[in-house]
Amino acid sequence: MNLLVSAMLVVIAIIHLMPLAGVLGGERLAALYGLSFDEPNLAILMRHRAVLFGMLGVLFLGAAVRPTLQPLAFVVAFVSIVSFLWLAWSTGGYNARVGRVVTADVVALVCLAIAIVARMYAVSRG
Repeated sequence: MNLLVSAMLVVIAIIHLMPLAGVLGGERLAALYGLSFDEPNLAILMRHRAVLFGMLGVLFLGAAVRPTLQPLAFVVAFVSIVSFLWLAWSTGGYNARVGRVVTADVVALVCLAIAIVARMYAVSRG
């Protein structure tokens, strides 16, 4: 079970690390999201978002190898994933590339559910 939890956290980490490439600039952000990031303020905000997602990804990788970090990682992942999905679904009208992010977050949410159930099972088995 511990291996399953770790594997799911690694998948969640990879999904959260993918936007880190956006820190390299507007062209990379445009490739990720299918939008123009020529406006400097928007580029700054989105590049900072990329850094924050990188930090989340590192947390999830750390939790994959340090079980003591897993409860924190589960809460942070849940808030990150569910908030994005809620924002996307409640707003609607997003483009195909943002739709891929939505799909990736659905995958991450399934992985998170599997990880939580597996962790609970492992803890209950002692």
